[in-house]
This record gives sequence, C-alpha cells and structure tokens, in this order.
Amino acid sequence: MTTLLEQPKTEPMRPAAQAPSRTNRVLSDDGVPALLVDHVTKQFVVGGRRKRKQVMAVNDVTIRIRRGEIYGVLGANGSGKSTLIRLVSTLLTLDTGRVEVFGHDIERDEMAVKRVINRVSVDAAFFKKLSPFENLAYAARLYGMEPKAARAEAISILARLGIGEKRLSRPLEQMSRGMQQKVAIARALLTSPTLLLLDEPTTGLDPRSKLDVQTFIEELRDTHDATIVLTTHDLAEADRLCDRIGIINDGRIVVEDTPEALRAKVAEERGLEPTMESVFMTYTGRSLDDDLGDNEDKDDED
Repeated sequence: MTTLLEQPKTEPMRPAAQAPSRTNRVLSDDGVPALLVDHVTKQFVVGGRRKRKQVMAVNDVTIRIRRGEIYGVLGANGSGKSTLIRLVSTLLTLDTGRVEVFGHDIERDEMAVKRVINRVSVDAAFFKKLSPFENLAYAARLYGMEPKAARAEAISILARLGIGEKRLSRPLEQMSRGMQQKVAIARALLTSPTLLLLDEPTTGLDPRSKLDVQTFIEELRDTHDATIVLTTHDLAEADRLCDRIGIINDGRIVVEDTPEALRAKVAEERGLEPTMESVFMTYTGRSLDDDLGDNEDKDDED
C-alpha cells in the first residue's frame, strides 16, 4: 500500500471541489470485503444494584463494506454507533455474530486485524505533557517503524492537516481541541492502516479545523488504498464524504444506501425535501441530537 511518505512533500492538498465524483470511482468487490459485520449483537448491564437491567446496544447488525469505500454510520446519541466501532476495533468482545477485516476474523486473528486497522475517537487519549511529535514517535515505536522514516512521515501528515513544524515541540496540553484531534488523526494514519475507523473525528472542531480534516479524509479516499468507516453527527459531512450511509436506531441498521439514493427515496416515497435531515427523521423519527440514554454503555454517549 502506498504510504503518505511516498507522496511528494511539495504536493498541495487538493480542494474538495476537484475530488473525483463518488459515482465515478471504482470500488473493489473481489469477494472479500474490507469489513464484514455479520449478525452482530452486544448487550450491556446498566443501572445500580437495585435497578440493573440489560440493554441491547447493537442488535443483529449486518454490514458489508467494500475495499476503498467510505461508509458512514449515522445515529442519535446512544443509538449504538460507537459501540459498533469499538466492537470492530476489538476494544469490546462480541456477544453473538462475527466480524471479519479483510478476511481475518477479529476473534481468531486478533493480532492480524490490529496490524491493519486504526481508530480515532472523539476523545483521543494522549500523553498531554509530551509534544505532538513525541506522541507520534511513541506510536511509531509500538508499530516497529524506523525512527527517521517515522519522523518524515509524521511531519508530512501533520503539515497536510495544517500543523507546521514549529508546533511539533509544544506540549499537547497547550494546544487547542482542534489541534489535538488533528494529532490523533495523524497518529492513526502514521501506520498506514488499510481500515481506518473514525468515530466522530470532527465533533467539537472549529470550522477551519473541520474543513482541514474533511479535506484530508477526501484525499485519503482518492489517493490511498484505505477503507474508512465514519461515524458523525454532521449530516452535511456524511453527505459530502460517504459512498454509502447506514442509519442506526435502537441498535439496528434501519436503512442503508448512497446519500443520493436515500435523498431521492424520501422525496419520491414521502414527498419530503430531498435532504439528509429528511432522511434521518424519516427512518428514526427523531432528531440527530436526541439522547437515547441507556441504549449504550455509560462511556458511549456519543
């Protein structure tokens, strides 16, 4: 797989308007999906000792994602989307069903899976006293990367995200939320994952930082051999970036299609405005900002 280090250092990031149309891109469908989620279920026990109850966070979810695709997962707070990402990334164990990443079962071939995936969450963990480069250098060592190559790669990725070399030595605790999230994305990309799990990567970012991240995701989609799963609260972001979208409600995928097809469907069948807002309300009956409370574990409120 081509790495970002192999791209010319002087090559500018292309504006989103110049990116190839989603409908003109050829996605691989050679029989082995990049990600297969097959009838997956996950329950949690919530509440105190007197009011403990089981809650179904992910309920019989099946998804098949092709190589090179950006697949968006939309859902209200507590709908199950972040639990789904944690299951795929092996941070949680499955109750039932199976998950395969490029043909590797995440339970039987866990180490093989971990070598080809990486995850960015809305609350990325860092060594806050260390600088961006020190955090990335630590991650590079964990993956056995050669220090000189890792440094060049880190500088290249951070520059494309709008973080210059002058900021590389500043402690992360002194940087803005937007800058810290960019560092989290750079850390994930440093190992050139073939499956990138982006869990609310632009939530809480200022408009400029959000645009930088979205443009970089488009660049990854168009120039690198990466498959991306994106959860987001931003309907416009999902519409812009995703080849297909699955809407999750009460732990179930209730509809799945391209953004264009989903908009056309609600316009034709329901007589509604062809917008992602209309799509979301039609298939969930609620606003994207609604909080479903106990439908996910306590740490999974987004």
